[in-house]
Amino acid sequence: MKFNKNAVGREIPEYLEGIGELVPFKGVDAIKPTKKKAGAKLRMRIQDEPKIVTSIEEAIKKSGLKDGMTISFHHHMRNGDTVVNRVLDIIAKMGIKDITLAPSSLSPCHGPVIEHIKSGVVTGIQSSGLREPLGDEISKGILKKPVIIRSHGGRARAIEDGELHIDVAFIAAPSCDEMGNMNGRTGKSACGSMGYAIVDAQYADYVIAITDNLVPFPNLPASIDQTLVDSVVVVDEIGDPKKIVSGAIRFSDNPRDLLIAQNAVKVIVNSAYFKDGFVYQTGAAGASLAVTSLLREEMIKQNIKASLGLGGITSQLVGLLEEGLMSALYDTQCFDLDAVRSIKENERHYEISASFYANPNTAGPAVNNLTFVMLGALEIDKDFNVNVMTKSDGTINQAVGGHQDTAAGAKISVILAPLMRARIPIIVDKVTTVCTPGEAVDVICTDYGIVVNPRRKDLIENLTKAGVELKTIEEMKEMAEQLTGKPDPVEFTDEIVGVVEYRDGSIIDVIKKVKD
Repeated sequence: MKFNKNAVGREIPEYLEGIGELVPFKGVDAIKPTKKKAGAKLRMRIQDEPKIVTSIEEAIKKSGLKDGMTISFHHHMRNGDTVVNRVLDIIAKMGIKDITLAPSSLSPCHGPVIEHIKSGVVTGIQSSGLREPLGDEISKGILKKPVIIRSHGGRARAIEDGELHIDVAFIAAPSCDEMGNMNGRTGKSACGSMGYAIVDAQYADYVIAITDNLVPFPNLPASIDQTLVDSVVVVDEIGDPKKIVSGAIRFSDNPRDLLIAQNAVKVIVNSAYFKDGFVYQTGAAGASLAVTSLLREEMIKQNIKASLGLGGITSQLVGLLEEGLMSALYDTQCFDLDAVRSIKENERHYEISASFYANPNTAGPAVNNLTFVMLGALEIDKDFNVNVMTKSDGTINQAVGGHQDTAAGAKISVILAPLMRARIPIIVDKVTTVCTPGEAVDVICTDYGIVVNPRRKDLIENLTKAGVELKTIEEMKEMAEQLTGKPDPVEFTDEIVGVVEYRDGSIIDVIKKVKD
C-alpha cells in the first residue's frame, strides 16, 4: 500500500479497499471545485395516485431497494430516534444485504446496528458521528468497509456533487400530510428544524416520509415539500420526545466551565470584532452556554447587538433574539424545546439546510459569515490540530459535526476545553485523530489560561494591549503534563477502520483498529 503525507503530516494511503482512491488533505482552502452538481432522479406521479402506503415494508418494496444500495436518515431525533433501528430490522427481514448506511449522524440508541453489521445487512457507514457502543465495535474492525466520517458541510457537499449517492432516504417527519409536505414544528415528536434532511430529500432517488402525525393537506410551512416525497408511512412513533430535545438546558455550575467561559469572553470583547453586526455560534455544552450568558451581559453593558445566531439553536440564542440583542437566527437543528417553540413563533428564526449552513462548494455558506464560533475538543496538539472523534483510548465515540466548517468560516474560532479530563491531558504532542486542522484554529481557552495561534498576530496584539494574559501552547502542554503525567500512547494495528474527510472531500486522517 502506497502512502502520501498530507498537510497535517498524516500518512494517507493512495487507495483503500471499500472506498477507492484517496486525495490527501492539502490545506483549508487548497482544493477548488471543478465539477457540476449531481442531478436528482426525475420521477412522475399520476394524478390521484396515493402516496400513503400501509407499512414501511411496502414503501421499501416500492422504492426498489436492493443489495448494495445506500440509505440515509437524519439525526434530528437524536438519542430518541426509533426510525433507524426499525427500518434496518425490516430490511433484514426482507433479506436485503450489503447496505451502506449514510445518516447525518448516529447516537447511542443506534447500538442495534451492530447486529446488522455482523449479519451482513450493513457493510458500510458514512456519517458525521458514531457513539458507543457502535463506535467501540467499529474501532475493533467489525465493519466490512472503512467508515467515512464527514462534517455536516462535507456531507452536504458529497451528496450534491454525487460522491455520496442516496438510493433511498428515510425521513422521520414529526408532521406530514398525505402528499409528503413535512416539517418538524408540530406533533408529539416535534424537533424544530429539519435542516439535515433537506439535502437528502433533494438528491435521493426515492424518498420515504415516516410520520407519527398525519395532518390535513396542506401542511405548511413545509421544510420538505411534496415534489420531493414518493411515499408516506404512518407509524405509532418516530422517537421518544423526552430524548429528542431536552425541556430545558442544564446550565453548568462547574467552576471549571465558568473559568473557561470567562477566558473566552475576554477574547471576544477585546478582539477587534466585538461590534454591532457580529455573527455568533456556540454549542449546548456547559462552557459554551456559560460563554453566551456572560457575552449577553457584555452586549447589554456595551450596547452591542449581533446580526445573527447560527447553527444548533438553544434557548439562550432564542433569548437574545427575543430581547432584541440578536436580529435573526439561522437554524439547522434545535437543541431544546424553547428553540422548537421559537422556530414556530418567531418570523426571524429561519430554518436552513445543511448545505446552506456549511457546504464549502457553494457561492457562500452561512459559516463564512461567522465572526465568533465556540467549539469543543477531545484533544488539541502543539500544532493546534483538534480531535473531536476518538477518545483517549483510541475508540470512535463522538462526531465531527460542523467543527471543521465553522472553524474554517469564522473570523475567530475558539476552542473551549479543560486542561485535563479524568487525569488525562487535553493538550498533547500529537492528537490521536486530526479532525480540524490547526490552521483553522485561532484561540484555545482552558481553565488555566488562553493560547492564541501564532498565525493570529492581530489577536495577540489586541489581547496583549488589553492586558489579557496569554500563554504559549508549549507552556500549556507542560502545565497539563505536570498535573497529570504523560499518558502511555494508544497502540493500534495497521488495519484502517475509518477515514476522516476534510470538508472538501480530501482525507485529513485515518482511524486505525485499536489493539486488543
